Amino acid sequence: LPRLVREFVAQNNTSQIKHVIQILSQEFALSQHPHSRKGGLIGLAACSIALGKDSGLYLKELIEPVLTCFNDADSRLRYYACEALYNIVKVARGSVLPHFNVLFDGLSKLAADPDPNVKSGSELLDRLLKDIVTESNQFDLVGFIPLLRERIYSNNQYARQFIISWILVLESVPDINLLDYLPEILDGLFQILGDNSKEIRKMCEVALGEFLKEIKKNPSSVKFAEMANILVIHCQAADDLIQLTAMCWMREFIQLAGRVMLPYSSGILTAVLPCLSYDDRKKNIKEVANVCNQSLMKLVIPEDDEMDEAKPSVTIPAEPSSEESLSKPESVTTGESQLVWASRAVRKPLFFPCSCERIQVTLNLDGIVQVLDYHLSDTSIGMMTRIAVLKWLYHLYIKTPRKMFRHTDSLFPILLRTLSDESDEVILKDLELLAEIASSPAGQTEEGHGPSDGSDVRPGPVELHVPARAGQLSSSSTKGLECSPSTPTMNSYFYKFMINLLKRFSSERKLLESRGAFIIRQLCLLLNAENIFHSMADILLREEDLKFASTMVHTLNTILLTSSELFQLRNQLKDLKTPESRNLFCCLYRSWCHNPVTTVSLCFLTQNYKHAYDLIQKFGDLEVTVDFLTEVDKLVQLIECPIFTYLRLQLLDVKNNPYLIKALYGLLMLLPQSSAFELLSHRLQCVPNPELMQTTDNTKPSTGFKRTAASNIDYTELLQHFEKVQNKHLEARHQRAGRAEQLDRRVVL
Repeated sequence: LPRLVREFVAQNNTSQIKHVIQILSQEFALSQHPHSRKGGLIGLAACSIALGKDSGLYLKELIEPVLTCFNDADSRLRYYACEALYNIVKVARGSVLPHFNVLFDGLSKLAADPDPNVKSGSELLDRLLKDIVTESNQFDLVGFIPLLRERIYSNNQYARQFIISWILVLESVPDINLLDYLPEILDGLFQILGDNSKEIRKMCEVALGEFLKEIKKNPSSVKFAEMANILVIHCQAADDLIQLTAMCWMREFIQLAGRVMLPYSSGILTAVLPCLSYDDRKKNIKEVANVCNQSLMKLVIPEDDEMDEAKPSVTIPAEPSSEESLSKPESVTTGESQLVWASRAVRKPLFFPCSCERIQVTLNLDGIVQVLDYHLSDTSIGMMTRIAVLKWLYHLYIKTPRKMFRHTDSLFPILLRTLSDESDEVILKDLELLAEIASSPAGQTEEGHGPSDGSDVRPGPVELHVPARAGQLSSSSTKGLECSPSTPTMNSYFYKFMINLLKRFSSERKLLESRGAFIIRQLCLLLNAENIFHSMADILLREEDLKFASTMVHTLNTILLTSSELFQLRNQLKDLKTPESRNLFCCLYRSWCHNPVTTVSLCFLTQNYKHAYDLIQKFGDLEVTVDFLTEVDKLVQLIECPIFTYLRLQLLDVKNNPYLIKALYGLLMLLPQSSAFELLSHRLQCVPNPELMQTTDNTKPSTGFKRTAASNIDYTELLQHFEKVQNKHLEARHQRAGRAEQLDRRVVL
């Protein structure tokens, strides 16, 4: 046969050569008899050898029947087909490249062949084909990519190994730029990375590592946006290696592509935020995720607040559907929408501008806020994730306050619920965020409009309607209006915050007992302490739950008297020199009347000793309970604290402070024989005789602590208000006692 073919070649008898190949193909290689097929394959190989360099003219006729035999049921015949194709390719060399796709397709099937001999033969053919591709500069990469993309999703280990080996070869060829087509195969590579075979996983790691090195070298030519959502999906993989590798890629993408990644922020956060709460078993993933989170946060700039979201000037054709599906809570929980989109993204790539510097993007704040809201609402989420969410929200309110205030009404209920978190650190971050919302100039609404300013409000269980001006909550009297806080640093949400915070304390008493003081003290550091006390006192004045009002007043009074954060406010109240301090005293006093003992302590703090004495005189008309005596006991203990040092020193000036001494004796008479009684009695025994304290020079002005009563304060009216409030409390107690008695009777019956 070779001699016959050579004669035809020498005679340039093309028709006879084709006739010989046709006979070998149709009558032998494609015969129904296995031995005929084997003979036909040997004949085709011999024919190719005889043709030599001219075999390239007849490759289609030579290759097609051989490839058909690759699917033969007889493993021996498949081996002959593999051997025949090896000889054909070896002779033709570079001429086979136009037929590369069909050869690759056949080889990919043989790579998974169960017969070891066939697999061994296919490996020899595979190496030969790789050598040819490496040597040639005429490889058709564009035509090959669709086939590679299809075959890369094979689940067979040997087929996967075959695919990865080819990718590594193509990466190593300088004239082949596989990076341009990486979006087509990236998803498949990450799926192969989860293979059970350690060898395949290692090969895939190497391939991905080489791609990442190339990306770092040539970031300007990388299509980052096309691969962003693919990484988002694999950053949520259950396999640790896939997740860590995808997260490392995401870190590099954010750092290299910069703001090109912003349209995918919601998806990235969906993947990254849960990783921040991983334990030490996934420490590496957690650390990389933290870098991703920090880098992404830095991409948000103040200019994002100025761009109009309705008319984005984006040159990136990022699919809105992908961003929306990733940002919706439903897709966050299931991940199905993301996976569907990922498959589309791989099969229908989008081509983006190469230069990242020329791309202008618009921040999709709605999607980001949805993701953050979802993670903050999820009670199963870890502490570090919740802290990261609060940091993100705080950052967004700092960088894009105008746009963020459109979402404030929907975020407000969950931020208030977060105050009940078990972690102090979470509560601190939550308070920082709420303080920023309450003090940001962007949250200031015009007079006559509510703080939502037309936004959709989602009513929550702790949501209250907020008047346009704080003063509307005050009574119709002039004095009540003077008590309402109005500070330019506070916006419409400040009063809303105070109302809802007190509402939460009222509905969740454990929160008030365990964290109430901590929350209020931190707020006094973050915001203006005077405004906080002023507004809370104003709100409590209208509180219908009198028992809660009394408890809350006691808590606020304890904070006022003992917290270092309130040092400046205490000094302001000591002298009542300014109109503002006198207005504050009046406002506090009216609410403090819910608790008689705290009212006396406020008078001690403000040095209104005569009024304190008048109040104590009224205590004889009150119902003296164990709780009442306990509070008197605590007040005596407070008098011995450093805060009331000035008060104890004023006991030296008996002549100018008679009502102070009378007030203290009044407290002493209220107390039973107890340790507090002995403590106060011993203190009063130390009060000097006024005659012994007289100075010889009466012409000199007194150096005592006498202070004239603060002007513009109607103490008679305040005393009447105290009696009125206490009567309400007495009536409420009688009603509660009556209901309890009725309940006892029902139980007996």
